[in-house]
Amino acid sequence: MTAVEHPARDGTDGPTGPPARIPFPVVDEVARHCLQEEEPETVHIEVHLPGHLDPDRLRRAFAGALHRHPRILMREAARPWYGRRYEWELTPEADVEAVLFPAPDRDALKHARGRALRDAPPLSASPPIRLEVVRDPEADGTVLFLTINHTALDGPACLRVLATAAELYGGRDNSPAAPPTRTATEVPRDPGTPSTWAPPARVAHGTPEPPQHYGNGMLVTELGVPRRPKGSPYTVNDQLMAATALMIAHWNREHGARPRPLRITMPVDDRPRGTDMPIGNGTRLVEVPFAPEELDASDMPALLRRTADRTRALKAQPRPQLGHGASLLTAPVVPVAWRAAFTRGLRRAAGPWTSTTLLSNIGRVPYALDFGEEAGRAHAVWFSAPARMPRGLTVTTAATAGRLHVALRWSRSLLSHGDGSHLRDLFEHYLHATEPAAPPRTGSTP
Repeated sequence: MTAVEHPARDGTDGPTGPPARIPFPVVDEVARHCLQEEEPETVHIEVHLPGHLDPDRLRRAFAGALHRHPRILMREAARPWYGRRYEWELTPEADVEAVLFPAPDRDALKHARGRALRDAPPLSASPPIRLEVVRDPEADGTVLFLTINHTALDGPACLRVLATAAELYGGRDNSPAAPPTRTATEVPRDPGTPSTWAPPARVAHGTPEPPQHYGNGMLVTELGVPRRPKGSPYTVNDQLMAATALMIAHWNREHGARPRPLRITMPVDDRPRGTDMPIGNGTRLVEVPFAPEELDASDMPALLRRTADRTRALKAQPRPQLGHGASLLTAPVVPVAWRAAFTRGLRRAAGPWTSTTLLSNIGRVPYALDFGEEAGRAHAVWFSAPARMPRGLTVTTAATAGRLHVALRWSRSLLSHGDGSHLRDLFEHYLHATEPAAPPRTGSTP
């Protein structure tokens, strides 16, 4: 077992020595360069359970899960000013208590969501995650809020850790479900991709909130998983992609924005979902383009076929997580502080070419998240991804118990809660429009 898998112990039950260190991967370093206090890079996961959890038992189970996935027990290592790398320092134990139980509150869910968007777990303490256990005052159940510092970890990796905690707590199998199979008809074809030389459309400004309220806002909703004909050439992910593109095109028309091409960032995760899943930031990002004239809701079959061709082709292409240029940005040839200043300047300069929005579709949550008889298994799971400007809007979806759980997250310097509600309605409308028309009823009328 390597030091990365098994960090040094304190001498009571294993080898002694300084904590193991590993350099920041490319994704972590770029994110670390560009941290902003006003818009923290957090990932929020919200898991709804029908029953209740015992605090001490949950703390023990979560601590056990951290040790089964020791790559999550890490903090940013101190370095001299001339250091050429950021490094993660792996710790044998947690530096802080990661499982918290806030006091009961009538608006407990609202306040917990606000903390998940506003208060990022620090990188200086291991682990860079926080699990809040909140009593749901309406459903008399329990809601788990997992807040992740996205510089260190992503949502699917932390969901794997939570599934291990559920198994240790409840003693029930939380092995991942088998991934969906793909048929031979799903071979990527020529996607007919439009040019990406022009800067993409931005989400039009709505009614920004006052400066003291800047940060991220969020709205969560539950919808039916969209229907599609058996043997369709497109997937639910393609329906979500088309609905997202049509939602933004409609919003921009309403706000007088000139039609421009859209580019939607889509994370692709090829990692296994078992206990051997690599923990960290493991997704690669691809961009799905749409020309203005392609976003025609009146010819939905053509739009869905075109979207399917592009998403399959992009998924099939081998590509570094952030593209080839990011590897050059993070080459340790000069002090990391110099690279950080250059990267931040480059990010500002490249702002007009940043994609229009991000659609992160987790798909069917692969774990039962079953905490045993008293707490039960999850009946709703929401994720939300950071929504920093200049993108300013993200859509994150997951499916649990046959329902689609959607989170819209936005920068408050771009949109207000009322704007988010309207975008939610547009998304629901266009997602419904991707479904096949119901067959006409037959028989005599009463």
